[in-house]
Amino acid sequence: MIWAVTGPFFAYSDTWQLIINTGTTIVTFLMVFLIQSTQNRDAKAVHLKLDELIHAVHGARNNLVKDELYALAEHHHAAQACDCGD
Repeated sequence: MIWAVTGPFFAYSDTWQLIINTGTTIVTFLMVFLIQSTQNRDAKAVHLKLDELIHAVHGARNNLVKDELYALAEHHHAAQACDCGD
């Protein structure tokens, strides 16, 4: 909205376009980092909750807790071994 308001005042000059484009790029770049940070926090929270559930349930198998560290072939092998599917 800032560009729509300031454009007529600066006659949509090249400098005005450069400033608006630079500002938009910086805001977009920062938003990407903000979203990634939020997703990482969410993923950590989900993993902690799942780990707590695994530890709380007596007899729960925990051999796939560190599944995200496996290579794809190891994941497939582990899934077949526990009959969990993909």
